[in-house]
Amino acid sequence: MNIRYQQIEGRSLGFYALVAGLGVLILTALGSVYFMEHHGHYVTGMNNRIVWGIPHVFALFLIIAASGALNVASIASVFQNKLYKPLSRLSGLVSLALLAGGLMVLVLDLGRPDRLIVAMTEYNFKSIFAWNIILYNGFFVIVAVYLWMMFERRMNKFSRKIGIAAFIWRLVLTTGTGSIFGLLVARHTYDAMIMAPKFIVMSFSFGLAFFILILIASYKWGDRPLGDVILNRLRNLLGVFVAAVLYFVIVFHIGNIYLAENNNVEMILFANGSIYTNLFWYGQIILGSIVPLVLIYHPAVKGNRSVLGLASILVIIGGIVQMYVLIVGGQAYPLEMFPGKDILEGYGGIVAYTPSFPEIALGVGGLALALVVVTLLVKFLPFLPESLADKVADPHHKI
Repeated sequence: MNIRYQQIEGRSLGFYALVAGLGVLILTALGSVYFMEHHGHYVTGMNNRIVWGIPHVFALFLIIAASGALNVASIASVFQNKLYKPLSRLSGLVSLALLAGGLMVLVLDLGRPDRLIVAMTEYNFKSIFAWNIILYNGFFVIVAVYLWMMFERRMNKFSRKIGIAAFIWRLVLTTGTGSIFGLLVARHTYDAMIMAPKFIVMSFSFGLAFFILILIASYKWGDRPLGDVILNRLRNLLGVFVAAVLYFVIVFHIGNIYLAENNNVEMILFANGSIYTNLFWYGQIILGSIVPLVLIYHPAVKGNRSVLGLASILVIIGGIVQMYVLIVGGQAYPLEMFPGKDILEGYGGIVAYTPSFPEIALGVGGLALALVVVTLLVKFLPFLPESLADKVADPHHKI
């Protein structure tokens, strides 16, 4: 397969407007960080019960999506699928950009980001958080080397080996992120090691949705041929991942209902008409899972690229909602501090949480950073093939 790569000629007014808009969102996020740092976290919607708010939702969503965005490159290098090979460079770029956006939010939401140097130099290897710092930094290095080997023709022969290392590393990274919740035995809403494989499948779904949107937008705005062969493969792959996430969600909650100690958690969070109930059913299950599956597989719209883009957007929105229900909803339910006793006042009951503007701005700023990195780099470096028409991507394709 003879593929020529070339950067996008982005000189239109729309290109500069996009970059300027994303820049404004990033500056707003930095201003929000300064405001929260200067006044203290009491200006946010967080409290002594909800200590991981909307910034953590965006941060973890972007981090696990980063792992999944590399899936396209892994299919090409690890599993030797030549059809996906032309997309490997873009896959690595989207992965690093999403991770950078997620880590920006995570670090700036700490309250004392200057103390990060302590976490990076003094490790407690019994803490999953300490392991995650190693995994995040290692992922940056491995994927950066992976991209270098794909760009440097002399190093192409080593790309499969580093691709295998990146594949294993990202599985470990996502397992570690999921284990943060799976090992929190004090919270009934988290305490389940199915969180680790569930996070892996979630990463596949969220990351591929981002990749599809960026791929379609890049070729449309760059006025380059993009055939149906690759898009149909990605469409089917996205459908499989969305269905797999839905399966893990169903298994997780049925398992909790089966365990008597978790019945109250399930009923209060998902059957009492609270904000978490509505977000779970309407945002996560219907809008983020069932509707995308219909858009992907319904024969009437199966070949429509706009519909595929809409399905990808809904997967991303549903993913953010899913992380909100998981992270914030999990904290809203009170800890079992006195087993067998009812707390009449004070700590009992589901706590309210309303995200403040600075929190939302910080989370959106991380997403904007990821998108502006991709937008600028595909303009200045040859990440994209000149053509992905069917006859180029798949020479055996019959018209």
